[in-house]
Amino acid sequence: MSRLALVGARGYTGRELLRLLVDHPHIELELAASNAQAGQPITDEVPEWPDAAQRFIALAPEHVADRPADVWVLAVPNGHSKPWVSAIEAAWPEAMIVDLGADYRFDSDWVYGLTEFNRPALTGARRISNPGCYATGAQFGVLPIRDLLIAPPVVFGVSGYSGAGRTPSARNDPERLRDNLIPYALTGHVHESEISVHLGRPVRFHPHVAPFFRGISLTLAVELGEPQTAETLLQAFSTPLAGEPLITVQPGVPEIKSLRPRAGLAIGGFSVDAREPRRASFVVVLDNLLKGAASQALQNINCALGLTELNGIEIDATAAAHNPQAPHCANE
Repeated sequence: MSRLALVGARGYTGRELLRLLVDHPHIELELAASNAQAGQPITDEVPEWPDAAQRFIALAPEHVADRPADVWVLAVPNGHSKPWVSAIEAAWPEAMIVDLGADYRFDSDWVYGLTEFNRPALTGARRISNPGCYATGAQFGVLPIRDLLIAPPVVFGVSGYSGAGRTPSARNDPERLRDNLIPYALTGHVHESEISVHLGRPVRFHPHVAPFFRGISLTLAVELGEPQTAETLLQAFSTPLAGEPLITVQPGVPEIKSLRPRAGLAIGGFSVDAREPRRASFVVVLDNLLKGAASQALQNINCALGLTELNGIEIDATAAAHNPQAPHCANE
């Protein structure tokens, strides 16, 4: 049984990871650190948590040596991971560290955890940078056709306000967002750099936040070297993603509210411009707190520990039946 320490448990992503750990057969929680909620029962945030006596604790980097754990998950704001990584490496050099922020996504010494596209590198990994939520969806929308592109794809994204975190701001204020849509950044968003670096080619990315709580919808517009049809694009995505139980490729436009499984991602709505059949658009949807964060992190942890990849991740019967031979990193 592996022991997991979660730093930054107050956030929405930390809460989702705790929910996934409730039913995990091979991982136990060593601690859930949240200075703001220290002393409160974990059941206050996760009612289904099995240990009613277990509480959030306060923890600083200089005290990690007092808490042995095999896996450390950092769910802290961008720019705050380095002190934790330094302290963990000094105290527990053999431990796995998974950073959910952006701090190590550009570091070649860390494995980039886009699970379905990077399984071999994740096996046995001890330093994992979890992809951003928008970046996950955009890369699934571009990687299968990356070699067909002749111009930077344009990605227009809309996220629920949980993506802005729990610290109060205009981007997670329901009153400010009511009947409204706010752009995150018009240029230079960190996810644009992340997507471009890991794709190996530039993209144009326009993220927005909307009044709903969770989920992401991305509309991609691409220009391809050869004329395409909706059918050929559907096949271009279906072939490399066949057998993936968390990934759905479909003819129709996917919607956030009908995403199944919730920990998955859907691609569809392939539409080719009749005036210029080298130009096409389609849609990617995912849950920003699950496939965009917590459940993808758990996939990566399972892979790195040599466990079945989907341990702790709920797969509905329809998805399981559709992909009975789903690949896994390992089988315990």
